[in-house]
Amino acid sequence: MFTKQNVIYLAGGCFWGVEAFISRLKGVNNTEVGYANGNDLAPTYEKVCTGKTMHAETVKVTFNPEIISLEEILENFFKIIDPYVKNRQGPDRGTQYRTGIYWQNPNDEKAVIDFLKSKQKSSSKRIMVESHEIYNFYPAEDYHQKYLEKNPQGYCHVDLNLIDNEEFNHLTREEYEITQLSLTEAPFSGKYNNFFEDGIYVDVVDGEVLFSSDDKFDSGCGWPAFTKPISEDVITKNRDFSHGTTRIEVRSAKANSHLGHVFNDGPGGSKRYCINSAALKFIPRDEVEDYLKKRKEK
Repeated sequence: MFTKQNVIYLAGGCFWGVEAFISRLKGVNNTEVGYANGNDLAPTYEKVCTGKTMHAETVKVTFNPEIISLEEILENFFKIIDPYVKNRQGPDRGTQYRTGIYWQNPNDEKAVIDFLKSKQKSSSKRIMVESHEIYNFYPAEDYHQKYLEKNPQGYCHVDLNLIDNEEFNHLTREEYEITQLSLTEAPFSGKYNNFFEDGIYVDVVDGEVLFSSDDKFDSGCGWPAFTKPISEDVITKNRDFSHGTTRIEVRSAKANSHLGHVFNDGPGGSKRYCINSAALKFIPRDEVEDYLKKRKEK
């Protein structure tokens, strides 16, 4: 059973910073940068930068509306843009840097319009943010995707400190990027890839029990593999259309942590839950009883 997801498109200047900020919001499951609402059927970064294609640098935002509402996303979006200027944000100028909110779901039109009307009522200056249905969206080149995660010192006109991430302070950088930004660790690099001790695997974010060593097998894929979770109730499944493919993403149900993906090529026709090591914490078999008891007491 797939969890409900929604999509909104946000243009707020250079898409590197907008993507990095929005992707950090809890409940945002995936982000993809690209070029929207232009007149070129094969846009490239170089073409768009001329301003002649009329595309806007835009972030496609896929989110879980049960965790974060569209209105909450828009409120956060307004924290990082100047809504009163046209065709520029920060030091960047040109039609590709215009601001906009573009909906894919017709049911979101009213929410977007109402949000902008509310913002306009509280301001004496005219809001210049576009709002209409998405006309077209072309994913940007691979090197633009998650650019600031790949290049931490790269250019960014957005203050990423505006998000409070204290609840994730116990995570390493890799654990945060994988569970919260949906990145993937390099194959064969994870600590649990070639690891088969008896015990359970819990969500590194909140400690929820997710998998058992009884269901772990050596798939040769380069990541820990399980035939099933400890219970279907502890995970959610989402359709993932990133990277030009269609996959089934697996997330933890309570913390909404990105875990990995599930495939249909496990042993004997079973599932293969392909999970990032950095999303998990292992509890040895002889410590499981105490671990569960402490969790119950919390």
